[in-house]
Amino acid sequence: MESSLKIALLQIAPCATLEEALDKGLRRCREAKERGADIALFPEMWSNGYNLYGRPVGEWLKEAVPADGAFVKAFGRLAEELEMAIGITILEECENRPRNSLVLFDRFGERKLVYAKVHTCDFGAERDLTPGEDFFVAGLDTACGEVRVGAMICYDREFPESARILMLKGAELILVPNACPMEINRLSQLRGRAYENMLAIATCNYPAAAPDCNGHSSVFDGVAYLPEGEESRDTCICQAGDEEGIYMAELDLEQLRRYREREVHGNAYRRPSKYSLLTDTAIAPPFLRDDRRE
Repeated sequence: MESSLKIALLQIAPCATLEEALDKGLRRCREAKERGADIALFPEMWSNGYNLYGRPVGEWLKEAVPADGAFVKAFGRLAEELEMAIGITILEECENRPRNSLVLFDRFGERKLVYAKVHTCDFGAERDLTPGEDFFVAGLDTACGEVRVGAMICYDREFPESARILMLKGAELILVPNACPMEINRLSQLRGRAYENMLAIATCNYPAAAPDCNGHSSVFDGVAYLPEGEESRDTCICQAGDEEGIYMAELDLEQLRRYREREVHGNAYRRPSKYSLLTDTAIAPPFLRDDRRE
């Protein structure tokens, strides 16, 4: 059995129509498979290229597609054909306002999870979306055996609770579709989430050709120390430039699992009884904007 999980970050420019996004997305997945990928991950809201800003709300709301519709099902069929997991992202049609979602298929074409962005950007256009209600972890069958996979989407990254909950639910790998400039501070957030939770984080962004994006998709493997090394190591095993392309990373799962068995981060020495303030809504915490949504 393989021990290296091969992750393809599809750092590709958005398309003008849903039909173009379907065609390009399928082609790029095939290219990822040719390069040996076990998982292919899209940037945030691939179905319409995260094309929300500067447009009338009523216009882009109509671009939502169902999670069980033809667009998404095409990637499920391809996942089965290629025997490769695919994380496809959409503006998801739902009962009221759409959601910003990731649909993850395993290598048999089975839908393993649908995750909707919990921390929507309510300071901007995403205020007209429906936030997700929870974080999910699924067992993903791969050539490396089962891998426990969860998801965050873009702004979720900026809340340590997102990755912490996924870690507590057993995640070994977090997939992060993204659509924003990945500068030093945001990259540092991802590095920190991987380090403090002893898990891998794979982020796929749009290239610099897309509005307000700059590429720099990345994978952090979360392994800061090796038994044979005296110093800590760089947990970044892949960081793309700003150009469009498919960027590959090989995640050593056995190394990660051995590390989690012996190191002190994650859930090793937590003291949950001391953290009640984090969820006590009766106490008004500081620094919250009056226009935030519950």
